[in-house]
Amino acid sequence: MVRALAVKLLNGLSLSLSEEIMAKVGVFFGTDTGNTRRIAKDISTALGSAIAAKPVNIRNAEVADLLKYDTLILGTPTYGEGQLPGLSTGNATESWEEFLPKLAGHDFSGKKVALYGLGNQKGYPTEFVDAMFYLYESFKQCGATLIGAWDSDGYNFKRSKAVVDKRFIGLVLDQENQKELSPARLDAWLKMLAEAWV
Repeated sequence: MVRALAVKLLNGLSLSLSEEIMAKVGVFFGTDTGNTRRIAKDISTALGSAIAAKPVNIRNAEVADLLKYDTLILGTPTYGEGQLPGLSTGNATESWEEFLPKLAGHDFSGKKVALYGLGNQKGYPTEFVDAMFYLYESFKQCGATLIGAWDSDGYNFKRSKAVVDKRFIGLVLDQENQKELSPARLDAWLKMLAEAWV
C-alpha cells in the first residue's frame, strides 16, 4: 500500500514538472484588489496548462522567474494619477513599483512581452491605463519585443500614456464601466497573440 502511494505521488510530481517544463508563456500580474489577478487567471485558463504557467503575483517573483519564459503576459492596474501599484500608492505589499527597478542590467533580448492593463476611463480620463506605459518602457529598455498592441476605438478617454502610434500598447480592460465587453476583448486579444506561442 505504501509503495502504491509512493508511485502515485511520484507520478503526480512528474506530471506537475512536465506541465511546468511545457509551459511556454509566463503570466505575471500586480494587484492589490484582485481584478488584475482574476484576468490573469482567465488568461491562464483560456490558454491551458500546456501553454501558460500558473499566474504569479509580481510581489512573489524575481527577475530570473520571468527570464525562464520566451513569452510573457504582464498585467497591471493604474492607480490614482497614472501610477503603478506599489507601496507609495497605498498597497499593503510591494508590486510593480518596486519590481521594475530590479530589471536594470538584465537582458530580455529575444523575449516577447504582451501587456494588459486595467483602468477606469470615466474616473480617470486623463490618466487612463497610464501604468501600462511604465511596464512597456522598462521591458523595451531591457531589449524585449513588445507585442499585442490593441485598438483604442470603443473607449472614451481624453489622454493616455499607453497610446503609442494611435494604439494601446496592450489589451485595455475597464472593469468599472465596460465589464461586459471584457470577455470578448480578452478572447480576441489572445487569438491575435497566438502566433507568439504556436
